[in-house]
Amino acid sequence: MADISSQNDAVVVNVHDDASIDLPVPIWQKLLAEVLGTYFMMFAGCGAVVVNLDNEKVVTHPGISVVWGLVVMVLAYTLGHISGAHFNPAVTIAHASINRFPLKEVPSYIVAQVIGSLLASGTLKLIFTGGENQFIGTLLSGSDLQGFVIEFIITFYLMFVISGVATDNRAIGELAGLAVGSTVCLNVLFAGPLTGASMNPARSLGPAIVYNEYKGIWIYMVSPILGAVAGTWVYHFIRYTKKPVREITKSASFLKGRHGAE
Repeated sequence: MADISSQNDAVVVNVHDDASIDLPVPIWQKLLAEVLGTYFMMFAGCGAVVVNLDNEKVVTHPGISVVWGLVVMVLAYTLGHISGAHFNPAVTIAHASINRFPLKEVPSYIVAQVIGSLLASGTLKLIFTGGENQFIGTLLSGSDLQGFVIEFIITFYLMFVISGVATDNRAIGELAGLAVGSTVCLNVLFAGPLTGASMNPARSLGPAIVYNEYKGIWIYMVSPILGAVAGTWVYHFIRYTKKPVREITKSASFLKGRHGAE
């Protein structure tokens, strides 16, 4: 059996009783994984939304929450070892803010994530050619302030969990995907009726462009990023250790993927 993990843009294959082998990973593989991961996340999650709208609420709001949680969990386990399974500009920026992700790769990751969101939104619009009630994006049900605060809090919570279970080697890394997926499910269950529970600028931007609906879009661009950065920094602050981040984080965490701190 081989234990496959990653470190500093390479896959580290640790074979028991043998030396480790470092395999370099091309950036295009990571970007393709981010495009595909974001696409399937959006296709499943937003697809559940539009099916629910198109079929007399057959999926139900709890059902939509479960779909979002499951698809995030599955994709984290499927692509985490390739790209880190970000699928979210807020997550990418948050990791970069504490030097857990190469700053030079942030723009390309964000572009890949937005492309995946655009493609999924376009696919769903092509399949479900309904009216305005089939908008799969995120809209506020209350004031801008309420929406901003809610998106900040739920993204903070998501990134706090990610930082704990997927970047700290003292946590059980094998359960990271389950923990993060469950957090997404809970956030959508709670905040879905209020803001759409975006937690992800790419999740909101793709449908906004495809459906030409930009109401409140600035909130979904700004608040999740601030919440994610705050969440990862707060976890970094409270972790019980005097060691720097680069020493205590191991490459097995799925959200680190094939990256290391640079």
